[in-house]
Amino acid sequence: MMVLKNIRLALVLIFCLFTAGKAFAQEGNEATARQVVENFQAELIAVMKNGKQLGYAGRYDKLYKPVSNSHDLTKIARIVVGKEWEKLSEAQQQKLVEVFNRFSVASYAHNFKDYSGESFVFDSEEETARGGFVVHSRLLIPDDKPVKFDYMLKEKGNSWRIINIIANGVSDLALKRSEYTSILQREGFDALIAKINEKIDTYSKQ
Repeated sequence: MMVLKNIRLALVLIFCLFTAGKAFAQEGNEATARQVVENFQAELIAVMKNGKQLGYAGRYDKLYKPVSNSHDLTKIARIVVGKEWEKLSEAQQQKLVEVFNRFSVASYAHNFKDYSGESFVFDSEEETARGGFVVHSRLLIPDDKPVKFDYMLKEKGNSWRIINIIANGVSDLALKRSEYTSILQREGFDALIAKINEKIDTYSKQ
């Protein structure tokens, strides 16, 4: 009887540890989703503060790692071309991801180049029905209306990654998907790559 009692006690302890570990992991993931966004925002502000001195190339170099570490750019690239992704060869898929990565960093380097006292403020976060998270925040701009940002994140490995950003109700993913799929269907893969590279080149000169 004593042996059976000990076995039961051990099973109860294992169950409690498993449940506690699972709860801790969920709490950690929740914190990580917010942390991923806030760390990225901090990098943006730091680059903005030194934007003029860094120039476009400097901002690009500073932001490449933060963008890559906080965004699931492979997943985003796949989503923005929708069903057309399956029609691409493996080499084309890899090429699209590589060019899209450069374009994403270039966009940030272009759009976040000046600083006049801006700051990000966290509002809230919530879990989605499909197990993702949405982090709500605002970019406060002196003497102007704040910009509302909703970051959608999905789990990748042991961390969370941004897969979409909605600014003042406008989805960046939806805009890109509409544009990219249209180009692919009308003009083909090479035309899409050329247009993305053209935008990167334009950003680098502004």
